[in-house]
Amino acid sequence: MATAGEKGIGRLFVIAVPYLWLLVLFLVPFLIVLKISLSQDVIAQPPYAPLLDLSQGWAGFVDFLSQLNFDNYVYVLDWNNEFLDAYGSSLIIAAVSTVLLLLVGYPIAYAMARAPRTLQPTLLMLVILPFWTSFLIRVYAWIGILSQDGLLNQALQALGLIDAPLEILNTDLAVYIGIVYSYLPFMVLPLYAALEKLDGTLLEAAEDLGCPPMRAFWLVTFPLSLPGVAAGCLLCFIPAVGEFVIPDLLGGSDTLMIGKSLWTEFTVNRSWTASSAVAVLLLIVLVVPIVIYQNIQARQLEAGK
Repeated sequence: MATAGEKGIGRLFVIAVPYLWLLVLFLVPFLIVLKISLSQDVIAQPPYAPLLDLSQGWAGFVDFLSQLNFDNYVYVLDWNNEFLDAYGSSLIIAAVSTVLLLLVGYPIAYAMARAPRTLQPTLLMLVILPFWTSFLIRVYAWIGILSQDGLLNQALQALGLIDAPLEILNTDLAVYIGIVYSYLPFMVLPLYAALEKLDGTLLEAAEDLGCPPMRAFWLVTFPLSLPGVAAGCLLCFIPAVGEFVIPDLLGGSDTLMIGKSLWTEFTVNRSWTASSAVAVLLLIVLVVPIVIYQNIQARQLEAGK
């Protein structure tokens, strides 16, 4: 039998592991990026000079405070460059894509939850199956599907629906298609988890009280699935805002997203300080919906006690 002290150590270890994970893989990299964003551009390798020198101890910290400025952030938020447009465009594309994902993913998750128990594991595997293939390969495959001589245009012409090939590749529509396809499992899985736990007797009671099936869905099923809706929307919206591969491969030169702007600033313009400031501001923007969601969850838990 384990003693109370051993149980306490084990409990402490279980609690410490996720915090250690966040410390090593999130907080430390974020602090490094934040330090670079508060540095100065120089012609060297690496192309920045840090203002904070920890080797000098307290004197180095005092010297850092005396030189501290936010010029890189002022530059990023200047109306005369494209960063604000990129932020706005990224938020719009991510929001529209999230709505499309919800419209496509909800019926799929609902059908999976209402399917026979013996069939649900197979359906779940089919949703997860695309993850067995490289993300980059799957996005490249859409180039062959959406190009003017691709499979989609060939199929539409063979059916007589169009006379000339449609120009889909290198447009915002191709970006939406790529995001919806790539992030669909992230929407379906939380929705399925929420819908699968619903008590079927609630719908039976609604029907017994004369509630039509569609009205019962909006009054019973959908409200009870809102936690899954919120989780799926966050899982899709947050990475979609900073998406780089899909707009770079499927979008045209006019497709402006913050991921492409960050890559250009970092690799082409060699401005690590400005690109770090872009990354920090992007993280702040994405933390806001997470904090709001956590506050709502905490209030719901308190209300349920």
